[in-house]
Amino acid sequence: MDQTKLNKNQKFSSLAKVMHWGFVLLFIYGLLKQIDSINQLEDSSVLRFEILFAIVFLSLLAIRFIYMRKTQESSLPVSTPKSQKLAAKIVHFGMYFCLTAIPLTGLLIGYLFSLGFKDGFLINLIIGAHEFSVAIIYWLIGIHVLAATYHRLKRDGVWSSMVPFFKEKN
Repeated sequence: MDQTKLNKNQKFSSLAKVMHWGFVLLFIYGLLKQIDSINQLEDSSVLRFEILFAIVFLSLLAIRFIYMRKTQESSLPVSTPKSQKLAAKIVHFGMYFCLTAIPLTGLLIGYLFSLGFKDGFLINLIIGAHEFSVAIIYWLIGIHVLAATYHRLKRDGVWSSMVPFFKEKN
């Protein structure tokens, strides 16, 4: 691997890696504990937990976003084509957008439900936006994993900058 072609900040910090993999686990937890029906929100303890989880998730996401933007740089090699760099930015910002939209729409659903909106156009619109954000995040995560795998096969250092297993050999 030609070190002169790599971005000077090839490795992400330990905190960046913990945040990345922590969000993987937090997202999986969110998927596993999700409610099956809006009517489950009639249980006030479920509603309170959903609100708390969404607020914690959004707070941690904001901290992660700020930390990554202020302290970390892309590990893509300098020689990476502009189109790939743009695609990487679109996928990353798209994931942040969806990871923000999912709990925000969830909070809005909970708020509307608590006001008595249990059916109708408005709450169904917000539920649709929530479900759409979840569907899009699945696609974006898939693209992200495929891109990481591509870089692993390419052995350009991008995989090893964030992934703690199947390290590339120099």
